[in-house]
Amino acid sequence: MKGLAPILNVSDLQESFAWFERWGWKKSWEWGSPPDFGGVTCGECQIFLCQNARGGRGRSDVERTFGPGGDDAADKGVWMSIWVDDVDSVQQRCVEQGLEITWPATDMPWGVREMHLRHPDGHVFRVSRGIDADQGRHSSTAVARVPGPARMP
Repeated sequence: MKGLAPILNVSDLQESFAWFERWGWKKSWEWGSPPDFGGVTCGECQIFLCQNARGGRGRSDVERTFGPGGDDAADKGVWMSIWVDDVDSVQQRCVEQGLEITWPATDMPWGVREMHLRHPDGHVFRVSRGIDADQGRHSSTAVARVPGPARMP
């Protein structure tokens, strides 16, 4: 395998480019006249964005995507796990940029520290880092996953 690029259905391509840029991603390309398809990148990771096509979307009214009072089935968008070096610094950037965090950075019993971030169209990003159970430290090797974690600014 050489790569994987999920395609997210978005209601507004330009607003989605701006949202991802607030998170630290960069617009990499767009296509169409007017543009209705494009991509964003961060490190070696890429996500395609397609306006009003390619899959589903739908933001729910629930405040949390997990835990007490949360509903992990309410949003109709795509859920994605993104592996980073420092979940807390990503969360801090999201707070500073006014992005919607639906689950704060938490050490989870399955061996990861994770937070949830929701795109305006209901796509949910599980931003995670493995936890080294023996040392209580965060580690990129504590869970089995595809090599090459995203390096978020």
